[in-house]
Order: sequence, then C-alpha cells, then structure tokens
Amino acid sequence: MVFPGMGPQDFGSVGKFMLIDPEAARLVAEASDVLGYDLFLRYRDSEADYAEPAQVSFLVVCLTLAGWAEEHLGADPAYCTGPSFGGKAAAVHSGALGFRDAVRLTAQLARYEKEYFGREHPGVLTQSFARTPPEALAEIRAELDELGEWHEISCELDTDFVMLSLRAERLRWLQQRIRAAGGLPLYTVDPPAHCRAFGPLRDRVEAELFPQLTFTDPTVPVVADQDGSVRTTADGVRTMLLDGFVRTVRWPTVVRALAERGVRELHVCGPDSLFGRVPVVRDTFRVIPVEPRTVLNPRRRPVAV
Repeated sequence: MVFPGMGPQDFGSVGKFMLIDPEAARLVAEASDVLGYDLFLRYRDSEADYAEPAQVSFLVVCLTLAGWAEEHLGADPAYCTGPSFGGKAAAVHSGALGFRDAVRLTAQLARYEKEYFGREHPGVLTQSFARTPPEALAEIRAELDELGEWHEISCELDTDFVMLSLRAERLRWLQQRIRAAGGLPLYTVDPPAHCRAFGPLRDRVEAELFPQLTFTDPTVPVVADQDGSVRTTADGVRTMLLDGFVRTVRWPTVVRALAERGVRELHVCGPDSLFGRVPVVRDTFRVIPVEPRTVLNPRRRPVAV
C-alpha cells in the first residue's frame, strides 16, 4: 500500500469527498478536535497549496482511502510505504503512530517549516522536472557548481524524473536549462524538503515535537522512502520520519526493494499524479489507484495501469 507524496490538490473533488464520505467526515471531525479549528473551513479558505489545513486534509483523505481499499477492494498489504509526505500516513496505517498524534505532528511541522525556512533558507524552492536524461542533469548541476550555487537533489522519482532544491533566484535559469536539454519543468514546491542542509530543522523537530508522540511497533512493515529498508520497530519508523528532513527520497530504490520482496500489486491510496504513474512503477507492478473519485463513483472499479 502506497501513500503518495503531496502535490497541489483540487479542492473541488477533495473537499466534496471530505464532506460526503462518512469515514472522511469522521476523521475531519476528529482532526478538527485535535487542531482546535474547523479543518474543512480552514482548508476551503486557505490559498497556499501546502498550507497547514491542506496538509492535514491530505493526510485525512489518504487514510480514509486506505481503509476503503481494504474494506471494498480486499486490499491486505504486506507492506506500507509513503514517499515524502506520505510517510506520515504510512506510519499511521501501519499502526506505528496514532491518528491524533499524526494530525498534531502534521500541523506543528507546517508551522515549524514556515518559520524555519523563512528565517534560515528564505527563497529556497524545490523544482520538479521530467524527461531529463541523467547526463543532462549532471551537466546542469556542474554548471551550478561552477556558479557557486547551492543545490541538492530532494527526490528521485525515476531515472529521468527528479526534484532539485536551489535558490529562487536561479529557478528561471534552471527551468530554461531543463527545457534546452529536452526536459519538462513541472511544479515548484515551497517549502523545500529532503536536503542535508536542513539538519537544524530535523534536530529541532526531534527535540521539541517527537517527545510528544507515541510510537509503537508497526503491525504492517514500513518500507523507508530513503533507501528501501524495511522498518518493523517503533524506533525504525520514528527515525524514517526524522530522516525525511535531510535524506533524498529515492523512489526507484523503494520500487526495487518491494519487487525483490515479491510485491506484484500496489494500491496507491491518495490523490496522486506522480508516484503511482511513473514508468518505473508501471513497468514493475499492477497499479490500482484509489482516489476520491474511486469512492464517490463506486460502480467504476479502479483500473489497473
């Protein structure tokens, strides 16, 4: 069972799902109780793609869809994994972290990240781009080195699909270079993520937020999105979440790890335009997307890719 990383969402479909589906509505109410505000209304009124209520809403939707997949599609996962933001949902569904703790963590992280990046790394963004051969990317990164520009790969989605973090002042230059190399710039993530340079944020979160959380050994093993290792203990899942601040997401490595362990089918639970769709996944597994429209239109069974 895969919980995808978070991208820009369509509030029209996601919001409708949060209101109509009984389990989603229940989790929205519970999350609102934890947060001290009406999650749906805050999400409706938020403008930023990665605002705090948008992040918590994404968590709620993913977990609701996973439960639906188990009840209605007979999903019985041997493993859970969650690249990037999806790691929190994977931790909850595996049994390693309680839902209320995950809501609290998601909201507090959004606040911590906003404050940290505004103070320590203002103007740093993460750009995603596809169809860029590794050799071309190496040349682009060498040029950035020559210019004295800091940059790090935040996420590898496929052999020619990555996310690169750098200063906003170089964003237009990067996009032009990608197009010149035959690549396709996609969306920009703000705040950035998954870079060694963000160690102080990891340390602060570990010292101030994680002592408030209760981790237990997962009932379903969790595959770490950084290296494909299988986490079967509370400390293993806890460390995976913390390492998400400073270690690159290596999705092809996770795909290989799952395939080597005999996995042949993936239920991708959540609004997803990337992780369940890249060729490295489609060429390896039977993919069953489980999205809000899957539940709202139950007569249309999810189509394997």
